[in-house]
Amino acid sequence: MEHPILFLTLLFEAIGLGDFAHQNPHVLYSWLIIVLFVIFGRLATLSIKLVPGGAQNVLEVIIDSIENFQVEIMGEEGRSYFPLIATLFIYIITSNLLGLIPGFLSPTANINTTLSCALVVFFVTHYAGIKNHGFKYIKHFTGSIWPLAPLMVPIEIIGHLSRVLSLTLRLFGNIMGEDLVLAILLLLAGKFFAPLPMMFMAIFTSSVQAFIFMLLAMMYIGASIEHAH
Repeated sequence: MEHPILFLTLLFEAIGLGDFAHQNPHVLYSWLIIVLFVIFGRLATLSIKLVPGGAQNVLEVIIDSIENFQVEIMGEEGRSYFPLIATLFIYIITSNLLGLIPGFLSPTANINTTLSCALVVFFVTHYAGIKNHGFKYIKHFTGSIWPLAPLMVPIEIIGHLSRVLSLTLRLFGNIMGEDLVLAILLLLAGKFFAPLPMMFMAIFTSSVQAFIFMLLAMMYIGASIEHAH
């Protein structure tokens, strides 16, 4: 179901790029989020103060909270993956919530966006494992009992591939469902404020989905850098 009015689509139509905008609205709104991140990050770091205030204070609270939580889950070894984890969380929660604003779209309501995020986690997971363990990383797939390796390897490969599917479909399904329900309520009974209760619920579930994606990414990468048992 297409959104009836998307501001960025109208803007790109005005400059002669309407076909691209209609085919890739999730790309446009991902670009918008990137631009907003750059602007907000620039404003927050324009004048670093010992006693933070305003945008710097908000940014520090978000960053500290994510970093402390990540260290609890992954340990000190996982601290080097903080930029990836923080970026994924902030991007996903912003994407999820963006679609609740009339005239905007959630990039995560498109399966290509969620698949891209899931593939990043997948490849970084195995990169981290190889980086930390070298050839010994294969023990994560064979197990500690070598005679069982022919059985364990296919099971582990299927399990790792299913993570991509799980991360992709969970996030996509929830956000797409929220946007669809809100659009239907808005069209059928928007003037009676019927979408408001659902909108508050959507804010909560959008935040939860971003948190779950971040948590699973931490667990997958954390497990890959641990020593195989």
